[in-house]
Amino acid sequence: MRHKRSDFPEGFLFGTATSAYQIEGHAFGGAGRNHWDDFAATPGNVVRAENGDRACDHYHRFAEDLDLVKAAGLDAYRFSISWARVLPEGTGTPNAEGLDYYDRLTDAMLERGLKPCATLYHWELPSALADKGGWRNRDIAAWFGEFTEIAMKRLGDRMFSVAPINEPWCVAWLSHFMGGHAPGLRDVRAAARAMHHVLLAHGTAIQTMRGLGMSNLGGVFNLEWATPADGTPEAQAAAARYDAIYNRWFLGGVFKGAYPQAALDGLEPHLPAGWQDDFPTIQEPLDWCGLNYYTRKLIAPDATPFPSLKEVEGPLPKTFMDWEIYPQGLEDFLTRTAREYTGDLPLYVTENGMASPDVLVDGAVQDPSRTAFLEDHLDAVQRAIAAGVPVSGYFIWSLLDNYEWALGYEKRFGLVHVDFGTLERTAKSSYHELKSALQS
Repeated sequence: MRHKRSDFPEGFLFGTATSAYQIEGHAFGGAGRNHWDDFAATPGNVVRAENGDRACDHYHRFAEDLDLVKAAGLDAYRFSISWARVLPEGTGTPNAEGLDYYDRLTDAMLERGLKPCATLYHWELPSALADKGGWRNRDIAAWFGEFTEIAMKRLGDRMFSVAPINEPWCVAWLSHFMGGHAPGLRDVRAAARAMHHVLLAHGTAIQTMRGLGMSNLGGVFNLEWATPADGTPEAQAAAARYDAIYNRWFLGGVFKGAYPQAALDGLEPHLPAGWQDDFPTIQEPLDWCGLNYYTRKLIAPDATPFPSLKEVEGPLPKTFMDWEIYPQGLEDFLTRTAREYTGDLPLYVTENGMASPDVLVDGAVQDPSRTAFLEDHLDAVQRAIAAGVPVSGYFIWSLLDNYEWALGYEKRFGLVHVDFGTLERTAKSSYHELKSALQS
């Protein structure tokens, strides 16, 4: 790897990220059922109907996995807390075994000198709350506030940072309009309400944690650069609508107290009554902003109802997810986010990485394409820093090959290979390259 730690500002954090359902194993430890269990149990939703029952068994193997984080020379570990593991029914009586597990996990990070960076929600809604309408129901903000208080009363004193919700676009649009993730709806009214309620829950959680005396609280937004498929005004307008729905809705709600008109044109009729009155909560001040970035999309107009657009295959090299590799988009988002939304607030790249068809051969995994991907995106981070953008850290997705949601165990994002039969971990060549870079 052509980078080394000294190429970045003093105090710049390097970390790796995971999420609970993707690695822990959800069928033990007293965890309650969640809507991903239900989604995966429905034929046709997930490749080979695979689920997170065992995943990487991080629940029992976290010490081994955190040793890998430390050995790589990384500074921080971004993890998520399973709502259904803490509160099996979503509200009410906590699961003591679940809270004890996160206690042990947190202490194990600190023992290794790793900064614990928690996410309270990475898509694991307890089924009992899905039964009540889930993200369509305004009451979810209060339910999420209760979960936040229980989890952070136990863990908050040891957290380096906390973000309430990972990737609100995925929670709301991908899951309620496109149907690609649990609960698998294709309903514009459900999507509009989820897009608003996810931000109301975010703000409620920030308020709850402030009430507990906590600091270094942020928001994590997934961003996808939208490029017009051609130079026509129609393609430019379609790309602007995509940008409004995917990127500007969530950043605009949190940092400006407003939703973009290009998105409201289609969604406002479906929003809950009085939605404008929720912005004081949604805009609860943050201490940092996290950006998850993977790719761009070429967008063309489409003669269909709102949003009246379609994705067009692009010409750039692609990852195993069939996503174009476009590092320039990361630089552009860091620059645009600081300029238009966050100002001097510290920015973190909270996820960046790629899937590749990694194969274990003679006890090793060679993944030079992943090393090249990381190098090119670190170049983009350096260009943003040189332009004055306050980028404070970079987290690689992901530590382990894991459960890739509707794609099951087929797509491997990890720095560490996992044999899903034996659960044996094998550090890939990209891990070793990163380790050398961070220790040089």
